[in-house]
Amino acid sequence: MDVTHFDAIVLGGGPAGLTAGIYLSRANLKTLIINEGSIGGQMVLTHAVANYPGVLEDSGRNISQIMKEQAKSFGCKIESNVEITKLDLKSSKKMVEIDDDEVFTADVIVIATGGKPRTLGVSNEEKFKGLGISYCATCDGDFYTDKDVVVIGGGNSALEEAVSLTKWVKSITILHQFDNFQAHEKAIYEATNNEKISFILNADVKGFLGENHLSGVKYQDKNTAEIKEITTDGVFIYIGYIPNVDKFKDEISVNERNEIIVDSNMKTNVDGVFAAGDVIQKKFRQVTTAVSDGTIAALSAIEYLQSK
Repeated sequence: MDVTHFDAIVLGGGPAGLTAGIYLSRANLKTLIINEGSIGGQMVLTHAVANYPGVLEDSGRNISQIMKEQAKSFGCKIESNVEITKLDLKSSKKMVEIDDDEVFTADVIVIATGGKPRTLGVSNEEKFKGLGISYCATCDGDFYTDKDVVVIGGGNSALEEAVSLTKWVKSITILHQFDNFQAHEKAIYEATNNEKISFILNADVKGFLGENHLSGVKYQDKNTAEIKEITTDGVFIYIGYIPNVDKFKDEISVNERNEIIVDSNMKTNVDGVFAAGDVIQKKFRQVTTAVSDGTIAALSAIEYLQSK
């Protein structure tokens, strides 16, 4: 089996991984980005990005393609839509195997595999992603100015993001499957005392309604077992977040939420391994914060290689 060596391998092709690839390859390092899905990560789900500095408004897909072309222009190689079948991060020469037949090695690894919002797994959820269903109020809230929306969830993120959405929307209905919230007292107080927010508790979401765009939510009232519907212009889902760490969490230190633990330089507990973006332990998950993480991880990796 042929083995190809690189100075640096970046795992993940979202904004953090692409930024790391740009910086590493521009530093004349032989760099490879390996991405198991489509280039762009969660960013491609956003139809209009309006808060990225220097860009008035563009689709997440277009911004991803620009980042990809930037990385390639500096000589970065990109392997996308492949499966990582084997990893060795702890050896001095790191190893990544894809599709059971290609092996790559590197002196440093940057993990930027991102994560994904936890989904409900109900009917039409996939269909209406980006077409009425969102997982980010900061990204998409202003597109629902003066409209009625539903927020699904009862934890800190759901209640805090609901309050944030009141800057734009006309009204918010929070659907929660339990009769009490799993948020801290401050978040509960702010949400329950906001005149734009109402609540439907003990509501088990069963599916989403609409033709070409979301128009409503179907749920079961757990008190009566009755199936009900609510009309809405949009839905924001906050029921948790899943970092993509399954393939290496046994080698890298993670916290109780399976987020990779890094220091301020994006260094992990493993020598020569850095991490960036939504996969790490952090509070805010935005394109801009991912780009920042990717920059720091790449510069730290460059410094690490120069010190060897």
